[in-house]
Amino acid sequence: MGTILSSEVTRRYGAGGLPDGTIRINFRGSAGQSIMAFGVPGVQVTVEGDVNDYCGKGLSGGRVIVKPDRTAPFQAEDNVIAGNVVAYGATSGEIFIRGICGERFCVRNSGAEAVVEGTGDHGCEYMTGGRAVVLGETGRNFAAGMSGGIAYVWDATGTFKPKVNKEMVEFEELDQSDLDYVKGQIEKHVAYTDSARGKAILAAWPSEQKRFVKVMPTDYKRALAELRKLAEQDQNDAKQQAVGSKA
Repeated sequence: MGTILSSEVTRRYGAGGLPDGTIRINFRGSAGQSIMAFGVPGVQVTVEGDVNDYCGKGLSGGRVIVKPDRTAPFQAEDNVIAGNVVAYGATSGEIFIRGICGERFCVRNSGAEAVVEGTGDHGCEYMTGGRAVVLGETGRNFAAGMSGGIAYVWDATGTFKPKVNKEMVEFEELDQSDLDYVKGQIEKHVAYTDSARGKAILAAWPSEQKRFVKVMPTDYKRALAELRKLAEQDQNDAKQQAVGSKA
């Protein structure tokens, strides 16, 4: 669901799609595999219930929102609501999942932004871009082969770091821009899903922000540093040229 719709949007309006929220579709129940695969800008799908594997596969600018059924008696943050390989190969767009997803969350994600309340094994595997916020526990082998993008994990129990595959990533303290981003994403998550966990974290933000761990690929960090250096050099060159032309 969402793929043929998105292809029609692209045929008529181009790769840029439509303005945010132009087409909004709300479902209630259980969705099959690959809902909103290759979803484009302007298309937003909300599922009140649960979704199967490959939700948001190849997402290309659209938005997917998944939350429990309004009559569900369970606590969302303690239960699986989405299958495996959510956001597989996504290039852009947003995914908000109130609950836990299965294995290989954001595998090969190259540009989408996602919020989830827990993951299975191999989260952010082979990720090359985008950003993921995990408001809960993860499985083992997190960040295996992760060469780009950034993950922020709320480590309330202090058990996250041993589960990370550190071959290509390192841990960093969150700076103010990171904190602003994470808080903003949680605020969106709450707005879209009415997340109880998101609300609790925001209510105690001064203390809860200290529980987040930033997972940063070492090569990506090096590349960003080189880009900043080049940008600074370009600025200096431009200033010198401006001074020379005045002289």
